[in-house]
Amino acid sequence: MGFNVGIDIGGTFTDFCSIGDDGNIIAYKTPTTHYDLSVGFMRGMRELAKRCELAPRDYLSKVHALRYSTTVGTNALIERNGPKLALITTAGFEDTIFIGRSRSWADGLPMHEVRDMARISKPAPLIDPDMVVGISERIDCHGKVIAPLNREELLAKIQLLVDKGAMGFVVSLMWSFLNTEHELLIKKIIEEEYPEDYLGSMPVTLSSQISPKAGEYTRTMTSVVNAYIHGIMADNLNQLSSELRDGGYQRPLILVHNTGGTKKVSRTKAVLTHNAGPVAGMYGSLAVGALSGNPNVVFTDMGGTSFDIGVIVDAELRAHDFIPVIDRWRTNIPAIEVKSIGSGGGSIAWINELMGNSLEVGPHSAGSMPGPACYDKGGEQPTVTDADLVLGYLNPDNYLAGEMFLDVELSAGVIEEKIAKPLGISVLEAAYRIRRLVDARMGQEVFNEVALKGHDPRKFAVFACGGAGATHACGFAPYIGARKVVVPAVASVFGAFGASTMEIRQVWDLSRTLKLFRWDQQHYLEDLESFNGIVRGLKLAAIRDLKLEGFREEQMEFHLELDMRYGSQYNLTKVSVPRLALQSEDDVRELCDSFTRRYSEIYSPEAAFPVGGVNAECFYLSASVRQEKAAFRKEAGGGESPAAALAGSRQAYFDPAHGFIDTPVYDWRLLKPEHTIHGPALIDAPETTYVIDRGWTYVMDAWRNGVLRRDS
Repeated sequence: MGFNVGIDIGGTFTDFCSIGDDGNIIAYKTPTTHYDLSVGFMRGMRELAKRCELAPRDYLSKVHALRYSTTVGTNALIERNGPKLALITTAGFEDTIFIGRSRSWADGLPMHEVRDMARISKPAPLIDPDMVVGISERIDCHGKVIAPLNREELLAKIQLLVDKGAMGFVVSLMWSFLNTEHELLIKKIIEEEYPEDYLGSMPVTLSSQISPKAGEYTRTMTSVVNAYIHGIMADNLNQLSSELRDGGYQRPLILVHNTGGTKKVSRTKAVLTHNAGPVAGMYGSLAVGALSGNPNVVFTDMGGTSFDIGVIVDAELRAHDFIPVIDRWRTNIPAIEVKSIGSGGGSIAWINELMGNSLEVGPHSAGSMPGPACYDKGGEQPTVTDADLVLGYLNPDNYLAGEMFLDVELSAGVIEEKIAKPLGISVLEAAYRIRRLVDARMGQEVFNEVALKGHDPRKFAVFACGGAGATHACGFAPYIGARKVVVPAVASVFGAFGASTMEIRQVWDLSRTLKLFRWDQQHYLEDLESFNGIVRGLKLAAIRDLKLEGFREEQMEFHLELDMRYGSQYNLTKVSVPRLALQSEDDVRELCDSFTRRYSEIYSPEAAFPVGGVNAECFYLSASVRQEKAAFRKEAGGGESPAAALAGSRQAYFDPAHGFIDTPVYDWRLLKPEHTIHGPALIDAPETTYVIDRGWTYVMDAWRNGVLRRDS
């Protein structure tokens, strides 16, 4: 027996999911230990071993792969505790990262802060202005060297930066993604002048290797962010890898990427680990969607800190982030788009005095420490979890399978002090308003995310994941118009589940502008080698990298996507290309037609601009390694009656018209496929609670997923 394990570190909880070779799934949640993430990590691994009835060393020795979604890099940016970096750029462009783009002051901020124009400001730079130097060199827009690098000038300025305390260098020169000659030469000179036996090695990050794409500011900032978090991540992951090896784990630690794949720590760009947890959840949705016959899925994940939203169409992840923002910094990584808002179980409810004492929920979160008031760890602010507890949905004596106990009086006390008294209402009404408000906000955000991509939300199944997803699914689904909600069996640890199912995959990208169709001349691209040569180069790089990870070329599968647009337009549209090489004009025409169809789906056919011609702007080649898919265990049906799983009842408040009612409570562990439950009802699961509202029906399917449908 072997195991595939996924780990997802969130702002409130760290989630674990172990899938055995026999299809058996074990899930576990533990509070995130922000002071040292490895403490919570190893605690979870010991618990998985215990539940498999194995000693920790024996369990780790049987783990095929450990896939890890880490927030170490994100935390380093938030806390601003990265190394002192220096930036080497082309002379005359030293102020690029400080000038930024026109909306740099708003990037990464929630809407309520963006509206506060009197207080808003640009973020403090990751590199101090006095740590930026310009070098006399120039490569033109065709990749031709028109001003060679001055070695003596470079050496003098490097020494100046070292004297100021530089602990690493970022090199980002003009047009380096077309010609890497000067950046590679700078790296060679630095490594010759400052070898490991002289003041230690000076890490050098090249923009042409981290982000070989057009866009001077975003290319530079992507490289800066990567360099800033690289050192801290390396230290943390090296320590964790050592602990795992000492504990019996015999394989490399694998990191989940926001591009939708995984790779060994030693082959990972640090910047690609940002927001990897929600992307892993998207891949988990693909797996569960295939089992349950749902090709069109709205993935939602309500955790303790945030509410994540993603869209899957025809069993494909089509949406990529057009402007990926990491913390406050605009980048150009090829990340899968997952939208996050500050709505989770730990989201704080507060009174907005500037808006006439209106009730607000989020975006700030109580996190895991101190957490909601009911955790009794010092929390003094009311949260969504406190409201759910006061309304009777949560079992205070059996939270997280009995590992935590909740204090109802503390929840009622902070809601009364912070919300009920200022608004002149009862504690119960305040809790009910908090819940309704957060449900409405989540539902509206989901509707917007789906509708603005050109889809009808009513035709999608909503996947309610995360520790609080099952608790709020019936609350936010009506705002979307959804009549079907799926709560996966491992919904509470769905990011970890998704990570455990992901394949080895990486994306290689490169900016090149090609005119595929010229309207004025009415002809398609004739120089097919200009296209095929780019793809061939990316494929060779992919084969080389994956061979270094120990895989054979015959195991690899390749998929090509392009960023395309009509000439003179700004927005890019990502298009899947059915073949890696263009053989004829018909192939080019087919590619342009694919772009037209995709563009029309998003913006409508009337928005097309064919007179501008069709351009390819960026190439993305993804390479994956064929691996055996996990075989999930099915269960036999138990008939419609869930009477054997009835565990009792408790008072719960579903609406003001009925008040508190005696509500049946079912034990999820005792439910069987085909069991049917009509709302109002509650289902206590080890890591979450299902709240089935009036007018909804719950049915468990053969894989223990809960399917919720509206009765009318």
